[in-house]
Amino acid sequence: MNSSPWPARSAGLLLRDPRPEDADTLVALRNNPVVNRFMLRTSVDPDVYAQEWASIPDSDIDYSCIADLDGRVAGLGFFDVVDGLGQPGMPQGTQGVIGYMLQPDLAGRGLGTDLVRGLLTAAFDVLRLRRVTASCNADNIASARVLEKNGMRREQHGVEDSWHADLCWVDGYQYAMLDRERATTRTVR
Repeated sequence: MNSSPWPARSAGLLLRDPRPEDADTLVALRNNPVVNRFMLRTSVDPDVYAQEWASIPDSDIDYSCIADLDGRVAGLGFFDVVDGLGQPGMPQGTQGVIGYMLQPDLAGRGLGTDLVRGLLTAAFDVLRLRRVTASCNADNIASARVLEKNGMRREQHGVEDSWHADLCWVDGYQYAMLDRERATTRTVR
């Protein structure tokens, strides 16, 4: 069983573990066409998705969370601990992959920035990871801005590197941050 970094506050958001009563809201958010505009998998099976979220509290690598705003599910944060490229002797579980979704009616309020900040805090300060990555669709200017506002550096612009069910081939951005870079950006802010 994992040692969850949640609950934790990030500005006005409470980042917390998922609960069974969140299932319908999570499925509705994930299958919302406005949200799916920038998701490669444009819909999910409700039962499978609810089960995936229900299993998170028992996972040793999945630290995904609910972004709660005054008792409302405002969004969700994806957070997996992963291994690197597998060179012999490489330490295990030192890297993380993050992502997020927000309720469309809450866009433009800084909540994405707060959510990503909370994920990075958990990754570096609680779980002591060395490196965290995040990806977004290159057309998702708001998401790229959120990652950059949190000090993540763009490492790659993949031209037509991902298949989108509705849009065909799309460009993607890959962002990353090292623990030592986060320490620097924290002192600069």
